[in-house]
Amino acid sequence: MSTDNIYEQSLDQNPANFAHLTPLSFIERSARVCPDRIAIIHGDSEITWAQTYKRCCLLASALQKIGIGKGDTVSFMGANTPETFEAHFGVPMTGAVLNALNVRLDAKAIAFILEHAETRVLFTDREYSDTVKKVLELVDNKPLVIDIDDPYFEGGELLGEKNYDEFIASGDDDYRCFQIEDEWQAISLNYTSGTTGDPKGVVFHHRGAYLNAISNVLCWNMTAHPVYLWTLPMFHCNGWCFPWSLAAVTGTSVCLRHVRDQAIFDAIKKHNVSHFCGAPVVLNTLLNAEDHMKQGIEQQVNVMTAGAAPPAAVLAGMENMGFKVTHVYGLTETYGPCVVCVPKDEWAELSVDDRAEMVARQGVRAPLQDELMVADPDTLEPVPQDGKTMGEIFMRGNLVMKGYLKNPKTTQESFAGGWFHSGDLAVWHEDGYTQIKDRSKDIIISGGENISSLELESVLFKHPKILEAAVVASPDEKWGEVPCAFVCLKAGQEMTAAEVISYCREEMAGFKIPKKVCFGPIEKTSTGKVQKFLLREKAEKVDLVAKTG
Repeated sequence: MSTDNIYEQSLDQNPANFAHLTPLSFIERSARVCPDRIAIIHGDSEITWAQTYKRCCLLASALQKIGIGKGDTVSFMGANTPETFEAHFGVPMTGAVLNALNVRLDAKAIAFILEHAETRVLFTDREYSDTVKKVLELVDNKPLVIDIDDPYFEGGELLGEKNYDEFIASGDDDYRCFQIEDEWQAISLNYTSGTTGDPKGVVFHHRGAYLNAISNVLCWNMTAHPVYLWTLPMFHCNGWCFPWSLAAVTGTSVCLRHVRDQAIFDAIKKHNVSHFCGAPVVLNTLLNAEDHMKQGIEQQVNVMTAGAAPPAAVLAGMENMGFKVTHVYGLTETYGPCVVCVPKDEWAELSVDDRAEMVARQGVRAPLQDELMVADPDTLEPVPQDGKTMGEIFMRGNLVMKGYLKNPKTTQESFAGGWFHSGDLAVWHEDGYTQIKDRSKDIIISGGENISSLELESVLFKHPKILEAAVVASPDEKWGEVPCAFVCLKAGQEMTAAEVISYCREEMAGFKIPKKVCFGPIEKTSTGKVQKFLLREKAEKVDLVAKTG
């Protein structure tokens, strides 16, 4: 008997039966099938899918004409505007990699990113010109600078050689692209602050971007032609992959530059918004808005939230307002959401408050996340599903990053044992739902932004009056978590909380600055290790000392 596999005989992979997965195919289809549907609403402007695809192709062609190609980095210091949306397609069409910058970072951090990523071209919105001017003074290898000159924004400066529209006008009208050579090639680069001061560059591939875009649609039941409001920054894990998700379902993007309660409610009513994403701080902002803003919403509004675990009270409040909330969990390393708290039928019988307690858990793996477990971080043995035993959350599959740019050691460590190590400590409930209890790396998530406690501590240690410093997360109704700094001064020195905050403001981005400061000795073990669990208990009792932006 032949041992040859009959299913491999003359059944070869070829262009007729195989294509590499890429979200570029989504926009080409939407433009071809629904050319006149509105893709983007920005101010009074409405842009169709055919027009959006053409602009993406023009961007790609213009980039190619200046020598940008496979493996090059193109950075965008952009707001939630059409240009940033188009960059998610136009840049990877060339084989280049999109680096959407966190506009809230300080000049030092952005300069590090541009140098580390070897950015060739920097597109920058006028709103961020003050920061970018400082950045360009710090970098040795200066990129070509192109301005995003948004007609709906007043202020700022133009720093580049030409603006975005002038640049894409140099592209060829007949340029078209929606296929790639290899789905494993990089599509985007997103930087995350780990437990060190320098950000780490997380590399996404086309396959993962394609699959997570579809996973978003499936886990949110995002039917054809949704109207999506951009409250989530597009620089956050490429907007959790939603630019690509919206292209897959031919949805409409409603641009929103600044997240303000009045602007959100106005947009929801004016454009019949069906979906938006946001950190718990955004939901809290809406909950605490004046009642007159909330009136007049007639459609079902679906909300996806992630970041610091949302307080059950916030989830209950959103449900009482008529909003349907889906709680997801993930990391930059997992393309954003890869775990979803899928509502169970029996939860419908619970009270709003009890149901909110269930929804506040992180949940189960998303539809296209291959595997998820809570396990012992040393042995990788799964913990009992008893809702009590603590372990680390591990994932593996297509929704895990390619790796960290230029950082093989950390990449290998994060993939040790064939699983991605999240660094988040959780319990596993009997029903298979995960629930985070602590963060092993002491990352503070404030308003959806990751803040490294070690980075803050290193800044505080540099002050000549400060002997020791430790920073922990403190629960906060508005931001989810805020940094609380414990400071021990050198003998004979005096310092106020306001002085500490003022000093930090000069050294780092506004969202990283401690919102609470407590002076005095810092508890340590006999071996000199800071007992952060004790500091967290104290931090809950410390009042906010200043508004820090």
